[in-house]
Amino acid sequence: MGSARIIPVLLLAKGGLYKTVNFKNAKYIGDPINSVKIFNEKEADELLLLDYTASVEKRGPDFGKIGEIAGEAFMPMAYGGGIRTLDDAKKVFDSGFEKVVLNSVLFDDLSLVEKIGAIYGAQAVVGCIDVKKSFLGGTKAYSYSGTKKSSYTPLQWAKKVEEAGAGEIIVNSIDKDGTWGGYALDVISEVAHSVQIPVIACGGAGSVADFNSAVAAGASAVAAGSMFVYQKKGMGVLISFPSGLQIQK
Repeated sequence: MGSARIIPVLLLAKGGLYKTVNFKNAKYIGDPINSVKIFNEKEADELLLLDYTASVEKRGPDFGKIGEIAGEAFMPMAYGGGIRTLDDAKKVFDSGFEKVVLNSVLFDDLSLVEKIGAIYGAQAVVGCIDVKKSFLGGTKAYSYSGTKKSSYTPLQWAKKVEEAGAGEIIVNSIDKDGTWGGYALDVISEVAHSVQIPVIACGGAGSVADFNSAVAAGASAVAAGSMFVYQKKGMGVLISFPSGLQIQK
């Protein structure tokens, strides 16, 4: 039995950090460099940096900015947002990131996973699946920051992403995002018990108990945003990370 990774999620837009609720109502958090320095001091396991408006705005990564951020990080970092080509991915790796996170592009070019993996290894490619329940029941995979619904269930899409060669999958709940109400454990469990690659739970964490619940549901790692950038729900910004925290899996 080992420890599950605990991953702070930083949402990048216009050069600053923001936090959303249900992928909407973005609020400014602060400077990404300062935040990364705090996570360095707190010895976070890994950081996930997502430019969440890049695909919607049909633009590529801000390589200058993300390179500046990666240059300050002492821990492994993964980046997602606006990556459309192998060349984009190469530039992200050259900027200092260990992994790339792919989401919207995979609905147009699933082969990009294999192209990147052939050079950098499957462990360097993370598929991110944004999921949301419909009013009529059922859950679907979404793209473009939750604005475009696909015909796939999370499990169907997870299996396709796995078959394409991704090294791990993020299951990110739009319904739970920023709510502090716990992860979408039913979706996490279904995906985690049906694929052979690690699954990262994301969206809804508000306590260490939520981390434990996600791991019990099958997640290999847990990611959180609000929990690490606010004092607590409804209160001001406070970049933090519980030093020495370990979640057993």
